[in-house]
Amino acid sequence: MKFIDLARIKVKAGNGGNGAISFHREKFVPKGGPDGGNGGRGGNIILKADPHLTTLLDFKYKNFFKAENGKPGSSNNKTGSDGEDLIIPVPCGTVVKNAETGEVIVDLVEPNQQFIVARGGKGGCGNAEFATPTNQTPRFAEKGEKGQELELLLELKVLADVGIVGFPNVGKSTLISVVSAAKPKIADYPFTTLTPNLGVVQIGTGKNFTIADIPGLIEGASEGKGLGTDFLRHIERTKILVFLIDSNSENPKKDLKVLLTELKKYNKELLQKEKLIAFSKIDTIDQKRMEKLRRINFGNDFPKPLFISSVTRTGIEELKFLLWEKVQKMRKFEEENRE
Repeated sequence: MKFIDLARIKVKAGNGGNGAISFHREKFVPKGGPDGGNGGRGGNIILKADPHLTTLLDFKYKNFFKAENGKPGSSNNKTGSDGEDLIIPVPCGTVVKNAETGEVIVDLVEPNQQFIVARGGKGGCGNAEFATPTNQTPRFAEKGEKGQELELLLELKVLADVGIVGFPNVGKSTLISVVSAAKPKIADYPFTTLTPNLGVVQIGTGKNFTIADIPGLIEGASEGKGLGTDFLRHIERTKILVFLIDSNSENPKKDLKVLLTELKKYNKELLQKEKLIAFSKIDTIDQKRMEKLRRINFGNDFPKPLFISSVTRTGIEELKFLLWEKVQKMRKFEEENRE
């Protein structure tokens, strides 16, 4: 399935039904009073977070949605039926914005979370509502209100506990294939990963966390170079960032600085997240190189780097359990702050 994380749609809620103009007609009752019923409410447009969806692909083929209009009122004071609401499923993690103003309307994170983005118009009052002692036979009724209509920008941000960031071809996709059941495309050239890959890391029964392989960053990504900012948004929801650096890099400290700079330019709050460094491909270096990497000081913001190889599985279990410990702490902190 093709991954689509941006979509623009138009929605139109249903119009309210018109009120009726009617007078009671019954044998031997020559002057029946007004009995025109009210119109029904127009249907709402509702967005619902569907945990089974992972892309906004469906909106590429359909981008206009209209809810049902309310039915008009009728005689005998019968109110028209309400228009049926239209529920539009979107993936969990979808941010809904007003396309004209850019204002965030709602962030649909929780499974089955719903939000009315466009309200149906109110039904018009029938002439029975306008009867007064001085006007006992009103010959007018209200028209139903128009339903809300607007253009929306849907922006999907992958929901993951851990995000793996690094330059192209440092082994992010290989790592996620080793620690989870995800099967990303893997090849020995830059930008193999053109979409975020999401995997579930199983630690034990009921113990798991999600990990996202974010497409490779390069210097200038925040300004549109390489894959640009297309996938930087997917890092925003992660709790922990793993900076993956190739152990063969000529200047690991410079690599990290470039990555941090691009994240800061995109959203400086990303640097407040829990962070750790892992050197990849250690199966390709000798002991002398390993000792040189161990002596590098990345500063107080980073714990001691890990050394891993997805090929030989060296350090993989240590990485998994360290991440699990950090994820547990972050989840506990979030729960305590929600109470």
